[in-house]
Amino acid sequence: MPFDLLLSVARLGSLGRAAAEHGMSQPAASARMCQLEGRLGLALIERSPRGSRLTPTGALVAGWAQAAVDAAAALEAGVTALRSEEESRLRVAASLTVAEYLLPGWLTALRSAAPGAAVALSAVNSADVAAAVLSGGADIGFVEGPDVPDGLRSELVGRDALTVVVAPAHPWTRRRSGITAAELAGTALVAREAASGTRRYYEQALRDQAGLGPAPPLAELSSTTAIKASAAAGAGPAVLSSLAVAGDLATGTLRAVPVSGLDLNRALRAVWPTGRRLTGPARDLRAIAARAAASQVC
Repeated sequence: MPFDLLLSVARLGSLGRAAAEHGMSQPAASARMCQLEGRLGLALIERSPRGSRLTPTGALVAGWAQAAVDAAAALEAGVTALRSEEESRLRVAASLTVAEYLLPGWLTALRSAAPGAAVALSAVNSADVAAAVLSGGADIGFVEGPDVPDGLRSELVGRDALTVVVAPAHPWTRRRSGITAAELAGTALVAREAASGTRRYYEQALRDQAGLGPAPPLAELSSTTAIKASAAAGAGPAVLSSLAVAGDLATGTLRAVPVSGLDLNRALRAVWPTGRRLTGPARDLRAIAARAAASQVC
C-alpha cells in the first residue's frame, strides 16, 4: 500500500528506521516519499540535518491512511474467515446405493481427517446427482450409472455387481443353472424409476451385451427397501445392488438367481465439475473413497 512507508515514519519517528523496516535503503525510501508528495501535492516529510519527521499535514494524512489500512486489514480478515467457513461446509449428493452402503464409512473417516467439516448429504438417483453437481448445488457427487454426463470429471471409488433376486418360493429358485439374459429381458420386474443408476445400468447392459430391450416394469418404486419388500412378498423379480441385498440373501428372505450371458458388474464413481479443483473436505472425501476402492477386492 503506498501509505505504508508514511505510517512507518509516523510510528518510528525516522525515515531511516522506516526504510530499514521495509527492507530498502534510505535514499530509496526518500525517493518513494517524494513520489507520494508529488502525487498528492502536499509536503508530508520535513527533512533536516538531524533527520526527517512528519509535517502537520503529513501527520493528518497518516491518520487518515491508518484508518484505511485498518479497514483493509479488517476486510481481508473477514474474507479469510468467510472462505474458511465456506471450505468447511461440504455438500454431497450421492446415489442411493452409495449413500446407504458406502458413504457412512467414508464420512466416519472424514471426521478424523477434517473434524470441523459440516456435511449436508442429499441421497437421490444418479441423474439427479449429476444435475446437482453441474448446477453447483453439490460440491461432489457419487454415481452408479453407466455413464458420466459431459461437464463432469470422474474417479473410480468402488465396484458393485447387480443381482437378480426373487422370493424364496419363486420358480426361478428351482433352476440350478439360473436363467438366460433373454428370459430376464422378457420378465416384468419390480424396478426403480427410469433415472435410477441401477435401472439404467441394467437396461444398458441388456442392450449392449445381449441386444435386448427390457420388458416394461411391473412396478416402479422409489426406494430400494420397498423393492426388496415387494420382491420378498412374491410380487416379482428385481435387479438390485449386491450391497443392498447382502443381508437379505444371508437371512434367506430373498434368493439370488444367476443369469447367463450378462455381466452385471459395474463401477461406482465420484464426480465433480470439469476444470474445477476439489479443495478442503471435498478433496479429503474423494481421497478416502479412492483409497477404499484401491483396497477393495474385485
